[in-house]
Amino acid sequence: MNIYHNRQHAGIILAQALSAYANQKNLLILALPRGGVPVAYEVAKSLHAPLDVFIVRKVGAPGHSELALGAIAMGNRGNIEIFNEELINHLHMSVTALEPIIHAEQQELKRREQLYRDNKPFPLLTDKIVILIDDGIATGASMRAAIKALRQLQPQQLIVAVPVAEKIVCDAIAATVDTFICPLQPDDLNAVGSWYEDFTQTEDTEVRDLLQRANRKMHLF
Repeated sequence: MNIYHNRQHAGIILAQALSAYANQKNLLILALPRGGVPVAYEVAKSLHAPLDVFIVRKVGAPGHSELALGAIAMGNRGNIEIFNEELINHLHMSVTALEPIIHAEQQELKRREQLYRDNKPFPLLTDKIVILIDDGIATGASMRAAIKALRQLQPQQLIVAVPVAEKIVCDAIAATVDTFICPLQPDDLNAVGSWYEDFTQTEDTEVRDLLQRANRKMHLF
C-alpha cells in the first residue's frame, strides 16, 4: 500500500498497527480536529476505546497561512503556545507581529472546544494510555504543540499515530513520545492530501456526529 482511499481507510490501517492496545481499560483516543477525527474514530471503534478531541490551531505566516510559524493548543491552565523561533527570525518577524493571528486562532480554538466538547471538563490523563491521532503530519507544528500540552497533563503513556508523515518529521516526533506509529514515511511528503485518493475536508458536523457515535458505542461495552 502506498496511498489511502480516504481517512476511514487510513484509520483502519492504523487500528491494525495499534491492535495490541485493544480493550485496555485505561486507553483514551485523542484526535486532532478536524481531519484527525474520522481516522481516530475507526481506531477507537476497533480498539473499543473512548474518543475525544484535543484542539490545536496552527499560527500561519501573514499572507501565507499554510506556512506554520507556530501553534496553540488547549490546556488545563490556559492555552499552550509553541513557536518556530528560527523560522520567525529568518523571516525578520517577531512573535508580537503575529498577535492578531494568534488572537484569531485562540478564538477559533475556543469556538471548536465549545462546539465539539460542549465545554465539558477535559478528562484526567494521569492514569491513561493516550493515543494521539491526526490524518497526517506536514510541518509538525500542530503535533508538537499538542504533545507539549499533553505532557503537562502527565499521561501514563503518550503514543502518536498518524497515517503519513515525511521521514525526517517522523524521526523528530518519535523522539518526543513513548511510541510513534506511521505506516507511510516518504522522503518527500509534498502534501498530506497527496497520499489520499479522497481528502475531502472534514466539516464540523461530521466531527460532532463521529464523537457522538463513538460515545454511544462505548456505552455498549
